[in-house]
Amino acid sequence: QVQLVESGGGLVQAGGSLRLSCAASRSIFSINAMGWYRQAPGKQRELVARITSHGNTNYIDSVRGRFTISRDGAKNTVYLQMNSLKPEDTAVYYCNAETATINYWGQGTQVTVSS
Repeated sequence: QVQLVESGGGLVQAGGSLRLSCAASRSIFSINAMGWYRQAPGKQRELVARITSHGNTNYIDSVRGRFTISRDGAKNTVYLQMNSLKPEDTAVYYCNAETATINYWGQGTQVTVSS
């Protein structure tokens, strides 16, 4: 099992920055991939950024160049640095852990970007 605890959401003005953190209950290198998803009201949950156990990363087009996913193995923590935030980035952001058998989710953290 993997427990995930997110933090770092909040309210920010457009153009501002936030950093989300996701602390895992076990080594993140034992997990196939860690990702950040988001879900805005009335929309489907979408993958924002993902990092594999080998360190490969991918992003959706709308955040590439503005968001950066990274990790700290010593802390079993994955981060999402979000810069140049836009109102359309407003959503609940969820941390996800992909294992061989099941995906685990955090409780979500709200990010609100005001115009």
